Amino acid sequence: MAIDPVCKMTVDEKKPAATSDYKGQKYYFCAMGCKKAFDKDPEKYLAKK
Repeated sequence: MAIDPVCKMTVDEKKPAATSDYKGQKYYFCAMGCKKAFDKDPEKYLAKK
């Protein structure tokens, strides 16, 4: 299971609502809204790690 970087929910990599590739890494999302937020400003969500 992957973690949605926006809302921190777990996402099944086999059937995510959406995915994005950023700097060679694939990210999985529970919903299109999370993907859209991530795509606008990926560093905002990745900096929280």
